[in-house]
Amino acid sequence: MLNRVKNIVHGIRNLFAQSADKIFADTGAPRQCVVISKTLITVGLLGALGYGIYQHPPFQNVPQGSVGARINQFTGSVSEWRNGNVLVIPGLYQMQVYSLRDQLYHPGDIQSATGSAPLQSSEGLSFGVDLSVRYALDPLKITALAKTGPDDISKGLVESAVQGVIYKVFANYTMREIFSVKRVEIQQLIEKEVGASLAGDGIVLRYVQLGNIDLPAQYRRGMEGLLAEELATQKMRYTLELKEKQVKQSALEAEAEKARRETEAQAAASEQVIAAKAQEEAMKHVLPFKEKQIQQRQLEAEADKVARIRVAEGSAQARRIEAEGEADARQKLADAEVYRAEHMGKTNAEQMEREGALVTKHPLLIQKTLADKLSDKVQVIIASPPAAGGFIGANLLGTSPVNAARANETAGAE
Repeated sequence: MLNRVKNIVHGIRNLFAQSADKIFADTGAPRQCVVISKTLITVGLLGALGYGIYQHPPFQNVPQGSVGARINQFTGSVSEWRNGNVLVIPGLYQMQVYSLRDQLYHPGDIQSATGSAPLQSSEGLSFGVDLSVRYALDPLKITALAKTGPDDISKGLVESAVQGVIYKVFANYTMREIFSVKRVEIQQLIEKEVGASLAGDGIVLRYVQLGNIDLPAQYRRGMEGLLAEELATQKMRYTLELKEKQVKQSALEAEAEKARRETEAQAAASEQVIAAKAQEEAMKHVLPFKEKQIQQRQLEAEADKVARIRVAEGSAQARRIEAEGEADARQKLADAEVYRAEHMGKTNAEQMEREGALVTKHPLLIQKTLADKLSDKVQVIIASPPAAGGFIGANLLGTSPVNAARANETAGAE
């Protein structure tokens, strides 16, 4: 395709160049003027061509969800394009873009009974219908639709198909049937005939919906009165039927209650008889069991008595043994205390005897012992010297040498 465009451009350029050569050759212009003139003609030609492309671009966009049908005006062939730009040379190609999405046809001239094109029933009464037709194009028949179909599918095909069916269908039904009992049947019939008519043109019918029906004012008032009477009659009939059913229900409930009470009485009597027999049979087994329980309790009481006596005897014997053991223990403790006191007395006497002999032999030990005892409490002791080599602490203690000698003699005697 691009080569064909290039060939056409080169052909036009050569044609203008040859025309220019002929013109300048006839006028006898110099060669340089001829070259400049050719350049100007070429620039002008390219400018005109660019302006024409700007005003009429050779590319047309196909949006998402649509299909483009490019028709060759010379050969009549059709090619399909989707989602992108398509080269459309003016005068050579013609482009039609069809949407593949669902579309809605909603005629407004048939919606009102007083509109421009109302529908008519079999009685000749005019009425309006709120009609909606949803359709979509068949992707497999776009080529045929582009060749033979009109530019506006909704006006040229859908509207004519719907108009040709709905007037014929509604004319076969009465106003009462259209308004009340035949709506679903009429809708299905319209869908069937319109779908068959549009399928031949490459259009798929989704559904047909019948909305509000606009009745003539006089017929509406009569219809409302008639419906009110019918509703009252139906209400009365339903009320009577309900009363009859309530009476039958009450009778059936009474019979059911009577049967239930009889069944319950029989069941209660049977239950008492069965309970009495069961109690009688149970007593046959209970009495021997009670006797065995009494004997068992007597034996348990005697065994408990014997066990208590044995426990009491064991407790008394244990107490006697404990008392004897406690007396022996106390005697032994007393003997041990006497022995300890006697042994301690002997030990103290012997120790005092040894200490008296040691003090008599070394009298200065008393002074040393006194100094050792007082060393951690008294740091300096000031005392008058003893007379005749006596005890250094004799003056502090208030004792004389005679008393000290007597004390030494007493300690030695002990």
